[in-house]
Amino acid sequence: MKSAFRAVLITPVLLASAVGYAAETTTTWALTEFGEPLYKDGIEHWPYVNPDAPKGGTIVLSAFGSFDSLNTYILKGEYPRSIGVINDTLMAGSADELSSAYGLIAESAEFPEDKSWIIFNLRPQAKFNDGSAITARDFEFSFSTIRTYGRPFLKSFYDEVESVEVLSDQQIKFNFNTTNNMKPLLKVAGISPLSVAYWSERDVSKTYLDPSPSSGAYEISDIEAGRSITYKLVEDYWGKNLDVNIGTSNIETLRYDYYSDFEVMVEAFKAGEVDYRAENSSKRWATAYKIDEVDDGEIILDTPADNQPQGVQGFFFNMRRAPFDDQRVRKAFGLLYDFETTKRTILYNQYERINSFFPNSDYGATGAPTAEEIAVLEPYRDKLNPQIFTDAYLSPVTDGSGRNRAQVREAISLFKEAGWTFTDGKLMKDGNQLKMEILLVQPDQQRVNALFVQNMKKAGIDADFRIVDSAQYQVRVDDFDFDMITVRLNFFPPPGPELRSYYGTPAADERGSANMAGIKNEIVDELIEKIISSPTLEDLQITTRAMDRVLLWNDYVIPQFYNSIYRLAYWNRFGKPQTMPRYGTGFPGSWWIDKELDSKLDLDR
Repeated sequence: MKSAFRAVLITPVLLASAVGYAAETTTTWALTEFGEPLYKDGIEHWPYVNPDAPKGGTIVLSAFGSFDSLNTYILKGEYPRSIGVINDTLMAGSADELSSAYGLIAESAEFPEDKSWIIFNLRPQAKFNDGSAITARDFEFSFSTIRTYGRPFLKSFYDEVESVEVLSDQQIKFNFNTTNNMKPLLKVAGISPLSVAYWSERDVSKTYLDPSPSSGAYEISDIEAGRSITYKLVEDYWGKNLDVNIGTSNIETLRYDYYSDFEVMVEAFKAGEVDYRAENSSKRWATAYKIDEVDDGEIILDTPADNQPQGVQGFFFNMRRAPFDDQRVRKAFGLLYDFETTKRTILYNQYERINSFFPNSDYGATGAPTAEEIAVLEPYRDKLNPQIFTDAYLSPVTDGSGRNRAQVREAISLFKEAGWTFTDGKLMKDGNQLKMEILLVQPDQQRVNALFVQNMKKAGIDADFRIVDSAQYQVRVDDFDFDMITVRLNFFPPPGPELRSYYGTPAADERGSANMAGIKNEIVDELIEKIISSPTLEDLQITTRAMDRVLLWNDYVIPQFYNSIYRLAYWNRFGKPQTMPRYGTGFPGSWWIDKELDSKLDLDR
């Protein structure tokens, strides 16, 4: 299988007329958006795995919130975010690259010079965990489910797909409405199959909790709705000997227990009921792990570098509601967010301020605009803030003392410009006090954002938090039923069609879209299309930075903070490869249970 896997290197060929046409094509086992694949000459296994890693063991992980469905396609219901472990895709990404794909269910792909279509050649041995063969029709059905019933953000990933053709059981073709752009080809390479046979007698548009056939290394072995989900290695997993899978999926059983309280979740970890945590709280990282188990080496604390490009994290206004549709009001709220004091008193100096929608990446704007960025923005000069052409964007900065009276005065001045009157300590307009409710799903976010609310109250705003459970939160966000929420957007480098759902005008009023702020900006819309059609990585980066500046200078969000390291806490029972991937921690995929270490711990697994 290994030799066959490497035999489909990038080779120009003339596609036979047996499929109805002839064209010069490239046949390849690896795709990349720009340049050449890092592993274009084939691999025995990824360099960040141990090919001899032992299989077996059970680990318990924690998840926040709940779930009531296994349907990841539709808008209704909450699904377990871990469920991706049960499904393989046409091609698999490399953790050493940001935009690449290597043969998995598809042993090779074929596409023409103009990249107007792609054909995936499926491995005949690929099968679901029920033993039935995975065929092209299962991918066709998966795509039609996305297009017909999919969540708006999921649909937006495949806007460039014009049609899908089943050429044979082992061949599926995607036709695009774009040319000379690799992004759509890579997007469809990430599709998983849905069993046509299984769903022929069921309704795929509904929520469900009965596991459907899975295509990956794991299958669902146990479910307690809303409380726990367990995945177990498929005994005869069809792809276990593929080069891209060797040394991965080493742990036999993964169980995710759900918690509605982060503090309880941490205590469960410290008690040995959970094996691994990626800590997201600076306070907990600084204080909660000062325990004997850490001192004794039973629990390991680690802070490897996080090289992943990140999406923006910030307070998102709902601009569909007045007065948040007024930029002066949004700018005033931004002045009331005292990051420097928050960093010192609450965040334990563990974070840096975000001044970009694409932090920790080559796609975000830094410093004053370059000549190339100005050239991109020049056609829109008369519609943009003049500062965008000369100044670096910088979020408001305080002295960190907590006495930000100057910023409060400046904010009140902006509120007055927008028609609000500061009377008896309240901002009033038409007999009503200005109100702001921050919708939260995690109670500990109150502590992190308490100073922000206090400063709002100083400025005369009736401000408070509203905490709801995860199910209600999702519904309210989907319905745009909020004043302000805290959001961290996912990043899919290089940026592409997903930007339409994040920031595009058509998505602003589409229920369940990722344009939670309600951004409607024709300049942003045009720049998104230029990003999507960029002929080179350099052009894409320049245009993305230009768009970043437009988004920032319109005060659509209040940027918060980011961290360039992971904060990991785990019980010392794991082995891991000597070489770690450039992007990510490799957990749990390439880690394994070290029996010698495990025997020293008194954990019941």
